[in-house]
Amino acid sequence: MRLTVVGCSGSLPGPDSSASCYLVEADGYRLVVDLGNGSLGPLQRQLKLSDVDAVLLSHLHPDHCMDLCSYYVARRYGPGGSVPRLPVHGPAGTAERMARAYGAGAGAGMPEVFDFIDVVAGDQRIGPFEVTAARMAHPVVTYGYRLTHGGAVLAYSADTGPTDTLVQLADGADLLLCEASFHDGQESVPDLHLTGREAGAHARRAGAARLVLTHLPPWNDPDRALREAMVTYDGPVEVARPGMAFDLP
Repeated sequence: MRLTVVGCSGSLPGPDSSASCYLVEADGYRLVVDLGNGSLGPLQRQLKLSDVDAVLLSHLHPDHCMDLCSYYVARRYGPGGSVPRLPVHGPAGTAERMARAYGAGAGAGMPEVFDFIDVVAGDQRIGPFEVTAARMAHPVVTYGYRLTHGGAVLAYSADTGPTDTLVQLADGADLLLCEASFHDGQESVPDLHLTGREAGAHARRAGAARLVLTHLPPWNDPDRALREAMVTYDGPVEVARPGMAFDLP
């Protein structure tokens, strides 16, 4: 299983990165996890847009889903002609949310391009991946994911405040891709985001073998987030950057 960071900026695109987007590959299958604003461009550095096999959305905030509107245009009107309907797994209401964002009345056109599939908490299969979805602590319905393939485990926090559910989801993971949107000492909003220190604590409690911090807003210092995480986690830890790739295990 291979993870490639496409975009890792938190809450909005930054000068050096688009918003959240990650490419997970195994056995020739290409799963795009989140498709935040600005991410469709750099995704094309990794593969042809027609080569994506499925999209998996964690939640419906724009920095995690909005480029699905641009992807709709690419798949419907691109010069390659018609392509098969693409599975898009997301929280209930994804089809309606994306249709409103695009301006398509009653979802006109989108179901012809995307096969919207509701994510539910628990286990499901997407291509070669066993996927476990769990509700995170965030103001809208948000799922963190545990992807397993060939004995390798990738856990993704999505957006969340502190929660034991993330520890359970990342139990023994080879890599925990974890948000770290806040710095210590910043005003904290309950059930919204983690600090670097909190991300490290969740990774330590989960026994994750490796921690990668992501979803850092452009105004935050990534080195500070890294230092804070190293206070509570003594394993390998680094900050996500576009183009970084990890082979698991």
